[in-house]
Amino acid sequence: MSDFKQELDARGLNCPLPILRTKKAINGLASGEILKVIATDPGSVKDMEAFCKQTGNEMISSSESGGDYTFMIKKA
Repeated sequence: MSDFKQELDARGLNCPLPILRTKKAINGLASGEILKVIATDPGSVKDMEAFCKQTGNEMISSSESGGDYTFMIKKA
């Protein structure tokens, strides 16, 4: 899926920076737009899931490849 509005590169950042950057980026999107986040912190998997639950945004997909975690988050 490459149908995203914005891409956030959070590689090399540790908790809580990926979430803080995601929050800021998603606030700049319109409802229904998709943010692609790439992170290297293994903790970001649980963090992103919790973030989506708390904010009502939708986790469309979450994958891992070569140490990069990619999340597609749809703004509520």
